[in-house]
Amino acid sequence: MSKPILPKENIKLNAVISTKEEAIREAGHVLVKGGYVANAYVEKMFEREELTSTFIGNYIAIPHGTEDAKDTVLASGISILQLANPIDYGHGNEVKMIFGIAGKNNEHLDILSKIAIVCSDEANINKMVNASSEEELLSLFSEVN
Repeated sequence: MSKPILPKENIKLNAVISTKEEAIREAGHVLVKGGYVANAYVEKMFEREELTSTFIGNYIAIPHGTEDAKDTVLASGISILQLANPIDYGHGNEVKMIFGIAGKNNEHLDILSKIAIVCSDEANINKMVNASSEEELLSLFSEVN
């Protein structure tokens, strides 16, 4: 049986994180802990960030690995960090939600588009930022699954 892409364990509510680096590391660590990626994937997330920011607007960032990180992805997965306080993601961009993603066999493109659909609606972003349970966040994404 394949792993669920977004189990409850991959969601961290009110994560106390103060820097972009910390946010990327924690989003990656959740994926490593869940068995979605090898440790090396986290470094590829930093490499990806150096190429271009993974900030997508609306207080959202979606850090993920580079193209050559494919062999470090064991299964497609998403980690979600709901930040206790907004962080500066560079260039004055404030982030309140971090989605760490890893996709097997180019599934990351599909995952990215699903997250983008949910995050394109400001009402959904408010729900995410103010969610008080993992289930509340999961319900927003079950609609696009």
